[in-house]
Amino acid sequence: MKKPLAFYIFLIIVILCTPIIATAHVKWFTEVTPEKETIEQILSPMFMTLTVFIALLLAVLTQLLPLIDKWNVSKKVDGFLDRYRTFSRYILKYGTAIALIIQVWSGTIFAPEFAITNSLVQIALWVSIILLLIPVHYATKAGALVLLFLFIYQLVHSGLFHMLDYGFYLAIIGVLLIGKTRLENWGFPFLYLGTGLSLCWVAVEKWVYPAMSIDILQQHGVPTFGFAQGTFVVLAAFIEFVVGYLLIVGILNRLLAFVLTLIFISTTMLFGSTEIIGHFMIHVVLIIFIIEGVSFYDPPIRMHRLKVSQMVFVFLNFVFTMATFLLLYYRFA
Repeated sequence: MKKPLAFYIFLIIVILCTPIIATAHVKWFTEVTPEKETIEQILSPMFMTLTVFIALLLAVLTQLLPLIDKWNVSKKVDGFLDRYRTFSRYILKYGTAIALIIQVWSGTIFAPEFAITNSLVQIALWVSIILLLIPVHYATKAGALVLLFLFIYQLVHSGLFHMLDYGFYLAIIGVLLIGKTRLENWGFPFLYLGTGLSLCWVAVEKWVYPAMSIDILQQHGVPTFGFAQGTFVVLAAFIEFVVGYLLIVGILNRLLAFVLTLIFISTTMLFGSTEIIGHFMIHVVLIIFIIEGVSFYDPPIRMHRLKVSQMVFVFLNFVFTMATFLLLYYRFA
């Protein structure tokens, strides 16, 4: 049991020591003109080595987690958090309303980079907020529909691949819309998927446009723990991508949500109000992950019964997922 415990503690330390930039949308904090790295520079020997190493690490992790889940401490924590699951949908509903209020007051919609330039958009935001605050599920659905129209409006103005950074809002809208229906149980798995995909997409940005992230490191004096700034950005992007991937495949969600919340709080101290405006909704989602865990979520690895098959699946799936995201982002973003 000592080895899994040491590994678990090591994983927490690594993530906590991840550069603050790992969870920041770099477009919010730099004015550097985006310039793509060549695909040859992105796929460096270090990048390829890290990809294989992390894929192997994740494959092993799938076998360690069941052992950790059997610990008495883990069972007690799970039992304690399970009692608060009935509040998850209320946290999402009212948390979304608060996030929208923060955005309206700051003059933005969905993210600090999207300024409200139309009075009708501002009115629609307030309508959505009021509907979400009404404790009736029909009002919640109406508020979610208004929010969906606002997302589509911003999508038309900003483009599909830009709005993929904020795809988790679609997942939130979906959860709110299917509440109190036969599809209700699909809500939170969809939220996991949407948030994980958004994190993966944002992570790739740091590989394709590293100069933007390096500029943030220099401007804000972010410590690189002895790594060269270019290397540090690559490592930061890997951490963020892995977090998104783990959310998608349903591994370690409660721990990741707790650790990520600590990281987001630390970024607030560095980036201030912009960070609060941009990541408040993510905080709400992570709180839900902490409460819900993965008991309702059927991870894809369960399709395979043999341990070896599970490990091979996670290894190949991670490599395939990373390659797909990287090629799509490089081609279209």
